[in-house]
Amino acid sequence: MNELQDLYQELILDHNRSPRNCRRIENADGEANGYNPLCGDRVTVYVTIDNDIVSDVAFEGSGCAISTAAASLMTQSIKGKSIAEAEALFKNFRRLVMGEAVASDNGPALGKLEALGGVRRFPARVKCATLVWHTLKAALDRQSQMVTTE
Repeated sequence: MNELQDLYQELILDHNRSPRNCRRIENADGEANGYNPLCGDRVTVYVTIDNDIVSDVAFEGSGCAISTAAASLMTQSIKGKSIAEAEALFKNFRRLVMGEAVASDNGPALGKLEALGGVRRFPARVKCATLVWHTLKAALDRQSQMVTTE
């Protein structure tokens, strides 16, 4: 029971109920679609880049509480960061949810993203938490192919 409580912390529930930056960006510099067939999560990520800075980022989609919260938290975390900083944050986040690092390890501070660290105990949920990040990477790289967790 404690593991489930850890997984669905209040922050996660809040971002699932009221996701931040859940909207379409018209004329975005990058856009990509992602799909997690295991859970059914679908996401589209939009990014606007100004001088190598993520000036705006948003998402649309449907999915479980983890994927929606991860998308909401991700958009808040990378807005205003350089592309390199956003990619470094993803690497550190991925290490956290994969159980390869603790939040205090070297790398960019994860802040509120640490709330998703509990997914490492639920391997199927790791894909829910990282789908939006892989989709962001595709949007930054302007890849048109669907991102999938399989």
